[in-house]
Amino acid sequence: MSGSVRVLLADDQQLIRTALRMVMADLDDMEVVGEAGTGAEAVRLTAQLAPDVVVMDLRMPGMDGIEATRAIAESSSAGAVPARVLVLTTFDDDDHVYGALRAGASGFLVKDMALDDIIGAVRVVAAGDALIAPSVTRRLIRDFASSRPEPARIPRELTRITEREREVLTLVGSGLSNTEIAAELCISVATAKTYLTRLFTKLDARDRVQLVILAYEAGLVSVG
Repeated sequence: MSGSVRVLLADDQQLIRTALRMVMADLDDMEVVGEAGTGAEAVRLTAQLAPDVVVMDLRMPGMDGIEATRAIAESSSAGAVPARVLVLTTFDDDDHVYGALRAGASGFLVKDMALDDIIGAVRVVAAGDALIAPSVTRRLIRDFASSRPEPARIPRELTRITEREREVLTLVGSGLSNTEIAAELCISVATAKTYLTRLFTKLDARDRVQLVILAYEAGLVSVG
């Protein structure tokens, strides 16, 4: 299974871990390399097992999922890419979306989603993209905007990007996919991906989610 996605399941509910493990066991492209019942254990096992993706619950005893996500995102062994974190929580926890994404999570899902959708999300995150469950996206944007005043100025790092890159960042912040960005700007999908790669580098962003956050913090996108 050398080409499979290595997954670590971190949730204090054994039932959730068992359900995900059973589904992934039947997949040729996915392998559960470990399970953790606490945030601290998730951090320890991530360093020990080097998974590609950590499926992380937010509410766990001791170190919670946000703290664990931050520790995983900030740590990496020599020459290795840190594991990508996919948060899996309940709908009522979506007020923690911003904190989870700011801590370095590459995705945010709710537990009432179909297992097939969760598995698909693991693949997306493992491939280097990021996503947020459609059911929480609009509420995330509204809560984010209402709890934070519009920035008074554009952060200094955004002055290093070109006008076209600023346009792409604005569209990313609006939730558009690469295909939609390409159509909006009348460019190829490959060119859209090139602009995203440049934005990742210039803005020191780990993934698409961080670009969305930067777009809002820079005032490039606003609700309504």
